[in-house]
Amino acid sequence: MTSKQRAWLRGQANDLPCLFQVGKGEITCKLIESLDDVLSTHELLKVNILKTVKMRPVDLAHQLALAVGADVVQVIGHRFVLYRHSEKMAKLGRSMTLPV
Repeated sequence: MTSKQRAWLRGQANDLPCLFQVGKGEITCKLIESLDDVLSTHELLKVNILKTVKMRPVDLAHQLALAVGADVVQVIGHRFVLYRHSEKMAKLGRSMTLPV
């Protein structure tokens, strides 16, 4: 992913609500399955990390991104944004078109 694409995705994520919260249970199979399901229909996802989590937000974001095959777009404070292209959305003609 280029820096131009990352900047464009950050702009798109500005108005997104946080769809997930990661709590003190941190990374679980259920969380990974849920993130995977949502990324297949939304492509861009904002996640909130509760203050009870002991991992650094950057590390948590990269581990979750690796687990679901996504890219980390941004990590700010206790929130991060993930992006993964969705073939399902592309077939419906509703996929995000990233700048070149």
